[in-house]
Amino acid sequence: MAFRRLETPFLSANTSRAGSIKDLHHSEEHGNEATPIIRIEEGTRDEDWVAADLPEDYDPDAPGPDTRARATWKKVKTRTRYYVPGTSWIPNYSLSLLLGDVVAGVTVASILIPQSISYASSLAKLPPLTGLFAAAVPGFIYAILGSSRQLNVGPEASLSLIVGQTITNLLHSDPHGPPEDPHLVAIAISTILTFQVGLFTFLLGFIRLGFIDVILSRALLRGFVTAVAVVITVEQLIPMVGLAGLEREVNPTTTPAKVAFIINNLSSISRPTAIVSFTTLFILVTGRFVKRRFTKTHRWVYFIPEIFITVVVSTFLSDMYRWDKRGIAILGDVALSKDDSYFAFPIQDDNLKWLKITTPTAILVSVIGFLDSLVSAKQNSGRFGYSISLNRELVALGAGNIAVSFIPGSLPAFGAITRSKLNAELGGRSQMSSLVCSSLVILAIFFLLPALHFLPKCVLAAIICLVVVGLVSEAPEDIHFFWSLGSWTDLALMALTFVLTTLWSVEVGIAISVTISLLMVVHRSSRARMSILGRVPGTDKWKPLSENPDAEEAVPGVLIVRIRENLDFANTTQLKERLRRLELYGMALHHPADLPHRQQAAVLVFHMADVETCDASATQIFLELVQTYRGRGVTLYFVHLCDQPMRMFTKAGISEILGEEAFQSSIGTVIQRIEGVDMAR
Repeated sequence: MAFRRLETPFLSANTSRAGSIKDLHHSEEHGNEATPIIRIEEGTRDEDWVAADLPEDYDPDAPGPDTRARATWKKVKTRTRYYVPGTSWIPNYSLSLLLGDVVAGVTVASILIPQSISYASSLAKLPPLTGLFAAAVPGFIYAILGSSRQLNVGPEASLSLIVGQTITNLLHSDPHGPPEDPHLVAIAISTILTFQVGLFTFLLGFIRLGFIDVILSRALLRGFVTAVAVVITVEQLIPMVGLAGLEREVNPTTTPAKVAFIINNLSSISRPTAIVSFTTLFILVTGRFVKRRFTKTHRWVYFIPEIFITVVVSTFLSDMYRWDKRGIAILGDVALSKDDSYFAFPIQDDNLKWLKITTPTAILVSVIGFLDSLVSAKQNSGRFGYSISLNRELVALGAGNIAVSFIPGSLPAFGAITRSKLNAELGGRSQMSSLVCSSLVILAIFFLLPALHFLPKCVLAAIICLVVVGLVSEAPEDIHFFWSLGSWTDLALMALTFVLTTLWSVEVGIAISVTISLLMVVHRSSRARMSILGRVPGTDKWKPLSENPDAEEAVPGVLIVRIRENLDFANTTQLKERLRRLELYGMALHHPADLPHRQQAAVLVFHMADVETCDASATQIFLELVQTYRGRGVTLYFVHLCDQPMRMFTKAGISEILGEEAFQSSIGTVIQRIEGVDMAR
């Protein structure tokens, strides 16, 4: 006699051998009382062939410990892949993507390295190392936690400008005069600012506020980016003409003041510096034009790192001909020092005293940086057909900035539209390109940066001006688009953002524009969409009067209002007033001082098919409406009422006040009841 283990979770007299038994043979000595064993006797009939020795309390549907463990482990792995995308793409990485990722990473790094040095030294007024570390560390973190495969994370021109302006304003805000060591103060301000940026961005993702992108329109962003381009251009013209030293003495703060400063000091311009600056800018612009012209016919042209080549050649010429002795400012000694510590906890006494005063700027940088990153991430995800998580993006970007804040003075880092687009076009298909790019930046810090001692600062300013060209390139197209659509609100918001940012400051311009944009969003969301319905002649169809000119109100004194969205505390606050205006003026535009166009309604019908949810505040508003209209003698009906609003109305007592006959299945039924009442009278 042989014993075989039961493999299926059920056993009955009609169970087939093939479907219920797996031929795993065990001897009697190997039997286990806890394991169900079936005994098969040779030569028996099919209906009698199974005799099972099962425990009396055996439950075939109860999951065993192994099943629960496997389900739990599967859930843990799934959640881990979601929260840490690196655990998904790294084990499944295909070597067929390696070449494209490496080429993209190397090429982007050749642009990111000089850009980071430029942003730190020219815009943020910080040591070049702070920009390079901001280009390296967040990239590693994002590659593990981020969901976009092509996003390149590093310092950005607009954000570096905001940091630089904040540092400059705080250094000159002390009534007792400038600090003894402005360099250390600038490092402390940048450190605590970057830490707050990372913490705020991380918390936004942690509490799932990735939807904040709805508060800023494309017009506002375009106005801000264009204004930043103008501000950066004026900022960089000063070192490009050799007036940086004089600027520190005069200290012009606003963009108009800096323009006036340049005009008033044209006689003090350094000719060698100006020649090198504008020659470099001309070469860079020409090189970019040539690349765009010949890329389609000669693909290899696209891979030429013109910015990196310009940096190397200008450094070589400056060293050979000692441009520093001709009055051209150079980068200087930025090699790593053995006595310096490049890792420190950001929450220290020297940093904490700048905490409160930099918090508004940190919030501003977080929002702008995230929105810039979001635009790039959405573009690439749509192009290559994968999804991204806005909350995961916030967490990844926040974690990257928190990590880099442990390196004193580092700049905030977010995704760059231009570099990410270049990364995708060069063959980057996974986060591996970000790891390659960040690794090369780390190598540059230890091996390349000491060789850039003679790099002219005016060349860095020219590189930033080249970036400005990309910032303003899309502005004419957007302006024409909004103009052609007659979207005067968007154009006004764009112009307001541009003017305030340019003439006042970056912080004030974006703060006021964001406030206006937020108020516009609140205003629109506070007005529940409603329409008056009328019957299409010759049919039983009821359509909005504003969308169907043929529709007409069938019964005098009856107002049928369709509410076209869910109701909550935000969009029902003005419901009473809006219903009054619909009752007296209809859907036509009118001034509050105009005389009523319509008579007050005797019957009011609410079409509620589109209202799936109704919160307590909205229900309370309806209760007050019911009491008001009942006091006026107006008959109320609700048609197509969904389950959730009906439950809320019942709990609030509305159903009891109106009675069951007030809740009907269709408008036609209501009209029949109204006409029946009239005929009875």
